[in-house]
Order: sequence, then C-alpha cells, then structure tokens
Amino acid sequence: MATQTPDFMVIFVISSLGFISLCKPLLGFIKWVWAIFLRPPKNLRDHYGSWAIVTGCTDGIGKALAFQLASEGLNLLLVGRNPLKLEATADAIRERFGPQVETRNVVVDLAKTSGEEISKTMEGVIKGLDIGVLVNNAGLAYEGARFFHEVDSEVVEGIIKVNTEAATWITKAVVPVMAEKKKGAIVNMGSGSYGGFCSYPLYTIYAASKAYLTMFSRSINLEYKNTGIDIQCHIPLFVATKMAKFRRSSLFIRLAKPACGGLVTRSICVCLIGRILRSVWC
Repeated sequence: MATQTPDFMVIFVISSLGFISLCKPLLGFIKWVWAIFLRPPKNLRDHYGSWAIVTGCTDGIGKALAFQLASEGLNLLLVGRNPLKLEATADAIRERFGPQVETRNVVVDLAKTSGEEISKTMEGVIKGLDIGVLVNNAGLAYEGARFFHEVDSEVVEGIIKVNTEAATWITKAVVPVMAEKKKGAIVNMGSGSYGGFCSYPLYTIYAASKAYLTMFSRSINLEYKNTGIDIQCHIPLFVATKMAKFRRSSLFIRLAKPACGGLVTRSICVCLIGRILRSVWC
C-alpha cells in the first residue's frame, strides 16, 4: 500500500504537467479565434484619428482598402502617380459615401522621386491633419518571370524605390505625428512571395523587397509599441489584381474589390481589414 501512494503521486504530477502544457496552446487558439472572428471591431476614427493615407490606391488591394477605410468614416489622403486615376478613385468614393468622407489627392511618382523629397512632400500634406492610419500599399513587380540578370535596370530600380524606399520615407514622415499624439496605425503590404521559409525564384527582387518590408515592420513595431502606434505587415497570397495578372477569383485566388458596407466575403478586405479591425489593434 505504501508503494502505491508514491506511484499515484508521480502519475498525478506528470498528468497535471501534461494537462497544463496542453492548456497553453489550447488557450492560445481560443484567444486567436476570439481576436480574429468574434471580438467586435474598434472605431478606427475614434481610436487612431480621422485621416488615413493609402498609397497605390487606384486599383486592386489599395483601392479596396481605401473604400473600406472610407466606410469606417475615415477621410482619405490618396497617394499615386496618375492624377486622372486618383481623381476617378476620389470621385467614386465621394459618390458612394457622400460629403461625410473628405478626400485629398497627392500626386507623386514614387519610382522617380527621391526618398527625402517623398518625405518632405508627405510632411507638407499631412501638416495640421489628424493622421490615424497609414497604408503603405504601393508596389511594383515584374511583368513576368525573369532570371535576375534578365530584369531591366529600370525595373530593378523601380521595384526597390517603390517597394522599400517609398514605404520607408513615408513612414518616416508620418511616425513623428503619430508619436506626438501617442496613437496611430501603420499597415505595410507584404507578400506571400516572402513567407520567411521558402525562396521565390524568377521574382527575386520583388520577393526580396517584400522581405525588407516584413523585417522593417517587425522591428519598427517593437520600437514604437509603447507609444500607442500599432504597426503590422500583412501577407496576402494570390489576389486577382492587374499587378498579379490574375483576372478571376477562385478558391485560392481572392478578389480585391471595394467593400459595399461591412466585410465582403469575396474580397481581400476579409483577410486584411478583418485583421485590422479584429486582431491586435482591438
């Protein structure tokens, strides 16, 4: 009888430790489900500010995000290189949401403008505005698969400037404003071409530029996490956009389109705005 008691205690202790070890990932999963799918969204305007900046907003993911942010009541600074496309996007937003959403167009060619000039331009246009959200969405990619040495020098320079330099300098212009008021949110648009665990041959420069954005986002988020600024890098996979050359959506290829109010089932807004509204910012 005396030998059975120690054996029981050993089994009880080991079982308890196993149960505790099992509870930790289970609780983590429950927390993730709550944060992503169940927890009510925050009011972005009240929580961060009344203005949002969206680069690359005239098509694809950027346009969908601009419409979704407008549906949340945020005014928009639309940044792009084509004034006609910017005006068309602004007109469409005004037509849908009316005068309650103000839009301003910022015409700048991110591929041909120096970093300091981009930063000074943004500092000028955001002066006096309650900037709450920045979406660094503008991006360039190859026209098709290419070996590294086959990529034109102009394309190489454009990808590096738009995908890395522009996002860096725009963030540099906006962060001081957010830090001063101790609140803000920055979303950098990464890519599934860089998942952190696999290579992406024939699109090397594009994937490498997105890897930069991923590390940039992770590191700067730690720098500013105690200042009220939330910084994320989103990693969409295949999306039907002009840049990606996909024309139709499918089970594995999502459709980027403006939201019609709320979250759209067949829209990239499901995975992007859904996480913005429900994940760590909530």
